Amino acid sequence: MMQNPFETIQSELKELKGLVTQLLTKPEKDLSNNVYTIKEAAELLHVDSQTIRNHIERGNIKASFIGRRILINHEELFDSLNEVKSLKYKRQA
Repeated sequence: MMQNPFETIQSELKELKGLVTQLLTKPEKDLSNNVYTIKEAAELLHVDSQTIRNHIERGNIKASFIGRRILINHEELFDSLNEVKSLKYKRQA
């Protein structure tokens, strides 16, 4: 008796579908609780640390001041980054 060649393909597709679903539902890593120093934020965004300081002074990036240390929450950093980008594109239009 000959086996249906499509059964093998179907079983492999089911396995692949399961793996893709698992990848899509599982978050990579929860970064929302991370905080960055000015230097770390600058390295992460590939800009100079003075640029980060300027955005904090202008109020574009919200930061916490703990003694002399300035810490930026992960969500604040990327939310403000998206806001700055949208303002940039609005001005060009």
